[in-house]
Amino acid sequence: MAHAEAVTAARNNAAWCDVVCRAHGTTGTWDADAWSVPRRSPPWYPDAVTLRPQASAAALLRRVDAGPEASVKDSFAALDLTPYGFRVLVEGQWIHRPAGGVPDGPPLTPVTTAPALAAWAEAHGGTALRHPALLADPAVTVLAAYGPAGTVTGGAVVSAGGGAVGVSNVFGSDPAAVWRGVCARFGAGPLVGWEPDDDLRPARDVGFRPVGPLRVWLRAQP
Repeated sequence: MAHAEAVTAARNNAAWCDVVCRAHGTTGTWDADAWSVPRRSPPWYPDAVTLRPQASAAALLRRVDAGPEASVKDSFAALDLTPYGFRVLVEGQWIHRPAGGVPDGPPLTPVTTAPALAAWAEAHGGTALRHPALLADPAVTVLAAYGPAGTVTGGAVVSAGGGAVGVSNVFGSDPAAVWRGVCARFGAGPLVGWEPDDDLRPARDVGFRPVGPLRVWLRAQP
């Protein structure tokens, strides 16, 4: 049985993926098993996110464009998509931080304009997040750390959805400082997110703990 906090984190992540896809003109579909989009999602974003371990692989793939470069976030590491031509792209952990114990952290500045978002996305490397529609969504806060010259040195996204507040897209020359900054600003309430297995330490150092495994599957080019 999946940890309740992993289920919540998966729903929050699916809601964030839905925000990104809607910003790019694609409407997602929800049911008890999964969130999905019928055509290819923006780069770095999955075409489907499972919401419970019992989701059927065959039924899930009928909901998406399952051609080359299709991707599925298997939220409970419960699927085997190898027979369908997929391989595991990354393995990670859902993470949860209880409310309270707010650490000191460097100030992070909300990004509020299209030019600032473009600079943030350039530093982040995620072109899918350049879309100004993200700034109009009240559930989304894009945060930036700036260097002395005013250049973006790091950042993160905080998004409400699925009954939780999630942290994603943490990056920077000092990711540990960004995690502290996020928790200094939002840590009065519980937070969720996910990180690849190799990148868990900065989140754990500010009070997040792993609550369940996940996999991202990718269908390779023929």
